Amino acid sequence: MNDFLFRMADFLSRPPGFYFVITAMVGSTALVPFGFTNVVTYALSVAAIVITSIVLIQGYRDTAAIHAKLDEIIVSMRETRNEVVGLEHEQPERIAAAVERLEQEADEQNPTPRQSAI
Repeated sequence: MNDFLFRMADFLSRPPGFYFVITAMVGSTALVPFGFTNVVTYALSVAAIVITSIVLIQGYRDTAAIHAKLDEIIVSMRETRNEVVGLEHEQPERIAAAVERLEQEADEQNPTPRQSAI
């Protein structure tokens, strides 16, 4: 089932999939004058749920790939500490604490004040 969902998300996140969804929505909207308002409402609701799911699946895949790449960089560097590998699986409080600790260590190593992003 996962393979099917990933394939569907991959197809629908590319231009042909986008055109398919647009065509389906236009086709279902064309049925409104013929008294199929409930069908159209249902179809568009399902399309919205599918599109949301696609975004979540693609986001999951992208995030997992980025974490794997970052873990590879951390592990390959000899001077790094590997305790941050897999941190994405921890509770939010533990992640926030680790980020705060790393920022404090960075500030100690580089005492110049950080520039605001705004």
